[in-house]
Amino acid sequence: MAAIGVNLAASIRFECLDPPEKWISHGQAKQTYKHYRKSTFWLPIVNSTPLVRLACQATMGAGDEQERSLGIIGNGQTKGSHPMAEYNSNPPRLLNLKAGDWVQVRSREEILATLDEKGCLENMPFMPEMFAFCGQRFRVYKRAHKTCDTVFPVRGRRVDGTVHLETRCDGQAHGGCQAGCLIFWKEAWLIPISGSSPGDAVPRVEAHSGDISAASAAGCTESDVWARAKASDADGGEPVYTCQATQLPYATADLAWWDIRQYVEDYRSGNAGLWHILCGLVYSMYYNLSQAGIGLGPAMRWFYDEFHVLWRGTQFPRKHGIIPEGQPTPTTTLNLQPGDLVRVKSHEEILRTLNTDGKNRGLLFDAEMVPYCGETHRVLKRVTKILDEKTGKMQEMKNPCIILNSVVCQSRYSECRMFCPRSIYSYWREIWLERISSNAPDANEPKISQSSN
Repeated sequence: MAAIGVNLAASIRFECLDPPEKWISHGQAKQTYKHYRKSTFWLPIVNSTPLVRLACQATMGAGDEQERSLGIIGNGQTKGSHPMAEYNSNPPRLLNLKAGDWVQVRSREEILATLDEKGCLENMPFMPEMFAFCGQRFRVYKRAHKTCDTVFPVRGRRVDGTVHLETRCDGQAHGGCQAGCLIFWKEAWLIPISGSSPGDAVPRVEAHSGDISAASAAGCTESDVWARAKASDADGGEPVYTCQATQLPYATADLAWWDIRQYVEDYRSGNAGLWHILCGLVYSMYYNLSQAGIGLGPAMRWFYDEFHVLWRGTQFPRKHGIIPEGQPTPTTTLNLQPGDLVRVKSHEEILRTLNTDGKNRGLLFDAEMVPYCGETHRVLKRVTKILDEKTGKMQEMKNPCIILNSVVCQSRYSECRMFCPRSIYSYWREIWLERISSNAPDANEPKISQSSN
């Protein structure tokens, strides 16, 4: 690796404290970047497959037919917010929370006492939308010991002392963003409680390492938290928003896909069962072998399609559409509204609406959506705008997308970020769905399930 750094130093070496946006050339649509932590540079790998956000495919042009460039504009970061920057002082003692545990969110005053002058703890922002949950009790959805970074080239990242509760951001302080991201909660903001339900739960007395009793020297108020969520553009353009999604690279650390400890923690935390993990790892090896260029791909994909029932999974999830790239893809208008009951079309039907790049009007049909094909769900909401994590600016969708209730990315087929607990909502075109009449036999309740691999 050192030799590579010497040979390519003229084109790719950088100072480790420079802002990330200085490392990457803008406007190179077909370029992927890979970060090597032990070396002090970003190595460009040309003509690689464009990276996309997991199930939140709306970052691919917001409905535009043309593929979006992977240029990184940045969020006005400074050297102090560099991904490798030091965390805040006085880190809290880990509570080792697991999926299913009950917790109580601390009071506003207690949480504000843990924040630095930027409204962050260990570089993780406490967002204004989170104040509404203070004092309430929730079940731990999953331990957020790892996550996916969608700001820079999509990759897995390690997170310390953080969990996901059954809470999502409503976008109130961020221009009405409709992404509905799962919120990251630092354990210092929570009180573990005993009991199997919120009614009989009793707060447990926990000793802390001084982070609750002593506020940061600079101090942080509720108005400060609100003010830092939105900033005026220096050039007089659209406002720039700051949220947990935009700051995720700076609150996390590198995590190699081959670090087996993450999969052990997936199991021990209750995030994933042994069968789920085993099937995911076997699929990953199977897929990479089929893509190795040794002539086995067609036969392996055929075998997977024919015998997928043996491991209670779907047919091969990574397939391409049939419409030549550059030609228009079909559309339909159902005018679906929240609460409507729909059935997701079969994988084969959806493939007929995609181009050879796997997109319909710029929106990717991701492999993580395949397990939901054929299932019935209710519409959660129509999505017309979300924040672009790379720029912090609002992104208006040319063609509205649909979010279905409980239909999220399970990270079963995602390279380098298997079993990510972030659970980003999947974005659906109406042509991939069919409305179910209110008097249909299965119209009373959706069939919501977490399909096993």
